[in-house]
Amino acid sequence: MLPALIDLPVSAKSDFDPADMTAGAASGTPGAGPVQTLYAHLRVHPAGAGADAVAWLHGQLAQARALDDALPVDLADLEQWISAQTAQVGAQYRSYLGERKAGAPRRYFASRSHALHFLKAVGPTKLVDGAWLYGTLAHWGDARFLGLIRTYLEELGDGVPAKNHVALFQKLLDTHAINDWQGLDDSHFVQGAIQLALAHHADAFLPEIIGFNLGYEQLPLHLLICAYELNELGIDPMYFSLHVTIDNADCGHARKAAQAVQALLPQLGGRAAFVRRIRDGYRLNALGASTLSVIEDFDLEEELIAILRAKSRHGQNMHADYCRLAGRSINDWLARPEQIPAMLAAMAKGGWIARGQAAEQSRFWRLLQGTHATMFGVFSDYEQQVLRDWIEDAQVQPARLVSHRAQMRAIEQLGGVSARPATPRAIWRHALQASAGAASDLHLLEQHIAELPDKAAAMDTLRQLMAPQLHASPVGLMATRLFGRLLAL
Repeated sequence: MLPALIDLPVSAKSDFDPADMTAGAASGTPGAGPVQTLYAHLRVHPAGAGADAVAWLHGQLAQARALDDALPVDLADLEQWISAQTAQVGAQYRSYLGERKAGAPRRYFASRSHALHFLKAVGPTKLVDGAWLYGTLAHWGDARFLGLIRTYLEELGDGVPAKNHVALFQKLLDTHAINDWQGLDDSHFVQGAIQLALAHHADAFLPEIIGFNLGYEQLPLHLLICAYELNELGIDPMYFSLHVTIDNADCGHARKAAQAVQALLPQLGGRAAFVRRIRDGYRLNALGASTLSVIEDFDLEEELIAILRAKSRHGQNMHADYCRLAGRSINDWLARPEQIPAMLAAMAKGGWIARGQAAEQSRFWRLLQGTHATMFGVFSDYEQQVLRDWIEDAQVQPARLVSHRAQMRAIEQLGGVSARPATPRAIWRHALQASAGAASDLHLLEQHIAELPDKAAAMDTLRQLMAPQLHASPVGLMATRLFGRLLAL
């Protein structure tokens, strides 16, 4: 019995079964590519993707071996290497700040919709943040793994909803209505699938996990710039700012990653092969869509055209015949998606859209917003932002840098989502109310842990609930807190 953990009455028999929490099959997205399909299975029902995940991961490692890496020749020099890398990033960031102070434009995000598109595009990766370390929990009794385990617990926010990385990023997507990342191409799912495959096959890929962790936990320049520019655009940068602090080279994840390499290197045979596999795991970070490639691939007009083409599938027969543009009915324009660029040009020529002016000056915009908006609700918040940015067009009318506080006030005045971040207490209250069964799940977990005969049984139960698909749920958050408390005993 473990009465020190909780102080609740213990029933004669608990109905709690961790397996119930992971039951269910992955729901595939129509038209999804093979990597997204694997990602979906690994994220929802990993037990059903075992052999496929291992085979796919071996294929990714084969690709990674063909790449160069920046690691020192001797891994004993890792801590000095990390210090040098951090100093270089710091110098680059100081240079960036100097450029911005001198009047340079944002380096990454030309507009608010550009930044929101970036968040959506990295969603598949960020929604499994930290997953690659999940398998290390099974080694909680081995002191050599404690640095990796502590890193995983911190990725999970130590069970605090306001600090759980997946919960934080999901809140960001929810706030800006950009949850439709399922339509992304396969390259956007590679990093997430790698993390999930490593998560559920840790015993077979331990050196690769150590190497992947070493690469992932370094502080990159793009993290600092993203946090800075998101803040300028009135988008909560907390998820990125948190990584800036915890990935530090002094006492953070970057240093723990280097220490894990030294702690887990074989002391006798097989050392050279282990090091080669660590390097392969490090190189896995270079596969799939990256932060910079996602940013560079965005084209505002192409994004608007894609949005309108998607709308045309449902709206091509929904307009009255008297709705005409350049002598043709709207239904006619929407009948063939390839006509959308010409339709936009006709709207601008016909006065429906006033490019280079505030969106409110355009007749089409007023159909979406305002007291008599006949198309209210047709476009999501993100889609409206894309349209607004395209109408106002930074190239036609240079963007004026607005303070974060002014951006927040503007959003509130437009009736958008609340700009003030929720307090930890409010987030926790929301998490507990997330589903009707949440309270009973928590009570059952408390009962079940209290009934277990020893620490090993408790840790095994708790780690099952800390899997990538569960840890951000109310019961997963509680399991994380209990696991951390027991780990310290």
